[in-house]
Amino acid sequence: MAVETEVGGLNITASQDPQHNLSSRNKMQDANPTPSETIREGKGTFTNKFFTYLFYIHLLLISILVIVLTVLGVLSTVNTNNFNPKKWYLPVLSSTAFAGIIGFAWQAFTSFNPSRTLRAAFWLSPLFTCGLGILLVLVGTPGSLGASVIALVFSVLQSLYACWVSPRLEHANKILKVSISYHPPKVKATAVISTIACTLHSSFLMSGIGGATATRTKIDTIFIILILGSLTWTMQIVKNMMQVTASHIKYMQFTCGIEVEFKAVVKNAVKYSMGSICIGSIIVPVLGVVRGLARGVSLLSGDVDEFMFSCANCCSGVGSSIVAYGNRWGFVHVGVYNKGIVQASMDTWEMFRRVGIEKLIDSDLTSSFCFLCGVAAGSICALVGGIWALVIEKKYATEVTIYTFLIGYFMTRVAMAWVQASVTAYYVAYAENPQQSQQFDTTITDYMREIQRSQV
Repeated sequence: MAVETEVGGLNITASQDPQHNLSSRNKMQDANPTPSETIREGKGTFTNKFFTYLFYIHLLLISILVIVLTVLGVLSTVNTNNFNPKKWYLPVLSSTAFAGIIGFAWQAFTSFNPSRTLRAAFWLSPLFTCGLGILLVLVGTPGSLGASVIALVFSVLQSLYACWVSPRLEHANKILKVSISYHPPKVKATAVISTIACTLHSSFLMSGIGGATATRTKIDTIFIILILGSLTWTMQIVKNMMQVTASHIKYMQFTCGIEVEFKAVVKNAVKYSMGSICIGSIIVPVLGVVRGLARGVSLLSGDVDEFMFSCANCCSGVGSSIVAYGNRWGFVHVGVYNKGIVQASMDTWEMFRRVGIEKLIDSDLTSSFCFLCGVAAGSICALVGGIWALVIEKKYATEVTIYTFLIGYFMTRVAMAWVQASVTAYYVAYAENPQQSQQFDTTITDYMREIQRSQV
């Protein structure tokens, strides 16, 4: 049997076994700071409040801009014949709806068969990206040819990466299975609702871009860039909100074996962590790209010469240092302890180093899996929208292909956020208590032994 109690403002379902509850309370006291400390840190800083208000104000301003551009686009269409709304909006909006369906599909396949879904992402993403590159070549405009080169090169890099990491897929599969084996109530339903909301929001923003495309003035290019920037930031915030709430629930399950009320977790995140989520949605992707480039340079340079070797060491050092100031594992502490994203990232990374699993964290493929799911979905949506536009109106094909790729990518990242949150919560919970928790099997310790043997 289970009983409900309230801890730090959260309703918690716990077992009636006194020994289990005593152990859970002890773990919570050891792992968590006092509620007053966490609330003061998460809510009280000026920076967090500034970015929270900035996000809401930006949504209001972008909404006004989209409405104005849509109205101007309609008026321009009535007065001139330079823009055909049916031939532009039909491929874009249909692909946007299709992006939501693909996001649901990735989520469902991951829950049903994580092993096959994991491998499919690593092999299908290069294939669909290559198809996207070929489509852009067929479009034949200068912009599409430049984008096609990027797509084809990226397709080759994805293929090489899939071959390189294939020995690590077995461990990634085990971590994925054990992390998502427990499905928190309402989390998956919330992921579905978030995907639907993002589909509607993306359709709304595309209507503004369509209006800007219809008028085609010089300033409209700036408006389109602003709308795409808003789309990117908003999608990142929705994804990271899912990351914070889902990882909070999973963390409590892994560390204490207790179930916190989902509604209270969401309320806590909105009230105390929204600013950190907004900030993290900017710095975590940026630092991730910088770190990825640094690691890529380090891998490609090898032992070419002394100069390149020193550059590789410098890049490797930069990549290793900046990750501590902004990483996805920090979102666990943002939700559980109401910390700022920078402090949370530093604390979690220092904890990984202290426990000795930093190299294991570096070799985790969950982030790559979710990223490639997004790339595959974006490429599929781009193929659907781009081919449609190429058939009915070639001059729209390039922009439709790019817009639908971005929407498909972000939509799938939102749908898969709970999967990534589950894995990050698993690693953080293990690092905080690797010896005593009964919630963990030998998956991490076995893989650590493999890494140590490979380095001997």
